[in-house]
Amino acid sequence: MTVLGGLEVHDLGLRDYAEIWELQKERVAMRARQEIPNQLLLVEHPPVLTCGRRFQSQNLRLQPPEQIPVYAVERGGDISFHEPGQLVGYPIIWLPPEKRDVLAFLKLLEQTLIRTLTDLRAPARSHSEAGHTGVWIGERKVASIGIALRRWVVWHGFALNVNNSLGLLKYMNPCGFSPEVMISLKEWGQSEYNMKYIKERVSAHFQELLSLA
Repeated sequence: MTVLGGLEVHDLGLRDYAEIWELQKERVAMRARQEIPNQLLLVEHPPVLTCGRRFQSQNLRLQPPEQIPVYAVERGGDISFHEPGQLVGYPIIWLPPEKRDVLAFLKLLEQTLIRTLTDLRAPARSHSEAGHTGVWIGERKVASIGIALRRWVVWHGFALNVNNSLGLLKYMNPCGFSPEVMISLKEWGQSEYNMKYIKERVSAHFQELLSLA
């Protein structure tokens, strides 16, 4: 665990999605009772598909094999995926009365990732003018964002494609887009990226933006 300005950052390594989903629920309840400080959980998952509140069944194009589970979850958005080499971030943040703006928090997550990718000299941008949440490199989507809110605690979060294969895209239309829209940093830069460095930059930018919000 690392503490940055009152934010606890937990690097959980490679962990099963269901395990971390339950951990999030526990931490959300504890944060709502003010028993723990704000948290950022950083993790990678074995292959898994998740369907948000706006899931449309036609976006699950093929039923995956039994070893790739599919979960219906509380976050916003449509279908998404996780796999090793993708950095997943779960902020567990209590919003005080004067900061209860969910759209502003979504933009904070976007800016966290844009600043991180800028550190890597990737030309990242928001696509919010077209109504698309997430982070893009040109016309290719490199990060997906979907959050939930419970008792004014934000949870779920973002998935940044770093060194992952994007192999799960054959089963789905991610967030309703054609699979070809998605890209990883490895594909963009034609090389592996240092996940430890990316976690450090994400944590630092998130804490800084959160303190300024």
